[in-house]
Amino acid sequence: MKKPVYFDYCANTPVDPSVLETYVKTASQCVGNANSVHAMGRASKAVMDDVLAKMAALLHVRPDEIILTSGATEANNLALKGIAAATRHVGKHIVSTSLEHSSISASLSMLQMEGYEIDLCPLTSDGTIDLEELADLVRDDTCLVSISLVDSEAGVIQPVKKIAEIVHSHPKTLLHMDATQAMGKIPVDFAIADTVSFAPHKFFGLNGCGVLIKHEHVPLVPQNSGGASTTLYRSGTPDPAMAAACLCALEKMYASLSNWQSHCEKLNAYLRRELTKIEGLKINSPDHAVPQILNISLHGYKGFEMQKALDEKGYCVSVKSACTSDYLPSHAVMALTKDRKRALESFRISLSPLTTMEECQGLAEAIREIHEGK
Repeated sequence: MKKPVYFDYCANTPVDPSVLETYVKTASQCVGNANSVHAMGRASKAVMDDVLAKMAALLHVRPDEIILTSGATEANNLALKGIAAATRHVGKHIVSTSLEHSSISASLSMLQMEGYEIDLCPLTSDGTIDLEELADLVRDDTCLVSISLVDSEAGVIQPVKKIAEIVHSHPKTLLHMDATQAMGKIPVDFAIADTVSFAPHKFFGLNGCGVLIKHEHVPLVPQNSGGASTTLYRSGTPDPAMAAACLCALEKMYASLSNWQSHCEKLNAYLRRELTKIEGLKINSPDHAVPQILNISLHGYKGFEMQKALDEKGYCVSVKSACTSDYLPSHAVMALTKDRKRALESFRISLSPLTTMEECQGLAEAIREIHEGK
């Protein structure tokens, strides 16, 4: 049986060998707990401090603005719940969108049950936030606006500079930016938002690691109890090996981002051209979406049915974000198309610099064969 062909890089990427090597090497060297004050503890702390300093220089932030977490889900939960708890004096109104990852939407649902008022900003026909509507929604009692720079299902890129101008015209309102699907796909400016989240497993790093950038001025209530660590805002034993592996993944990503982008643009253009030749197939991702994400619908096939059929032919795609149910319509496609049936029929192809043109040709042929009943 031939090896399956992977088209689900938005859910996870294979770890780069140098990242794994960095993790193993650092873990073997850092025996002491970096919170301990003895010699081996101090040695581990020195490694952690060095890694955070290099990471900060790479991201153009301060070392003490970096909060290492278990993943982007924890980073998003910490940002939303921590800011909401710290800014009750401002108000209990939050603005977001229907394109957010489930770690954002579920956090908002929990906050809503605690008495927060949640407004979802309408989108324009290309999936970007309606800036006029956003300006109307943000109020003096709005404590937080949360948006994803790139959504995980359709790959829509939001105009974050314009969004930030609107949000920050209200001095007490903070902006959280989920950059999880943007990192490794487009350049990310960490100065735009007050907090920014991402996870290195989206760009050939390790699972089990996430990052929340919290700028110095941002108030945040910790969500873990149990004392300080590398930061006051997330307690627990520091992991120099995971931090070093994250830094390694970031360094490799920044060195290759331009080449990754151009490679995926060629593959995306090919797939758009070939797939639209199939009767009843519609492209859901707008033209300005990141080239690594292509969301499509094929008339007459539920998204999970296409996923299963392609899996049987040896191609791995996803129905939606890996953290959501397969049997519900895509919120992103619903927002973009206003068509529930099309949203139920949608599935996501995600590309990476490891994807080849031959793999894309095989995938296009497999979709054509499924449609023709072969």
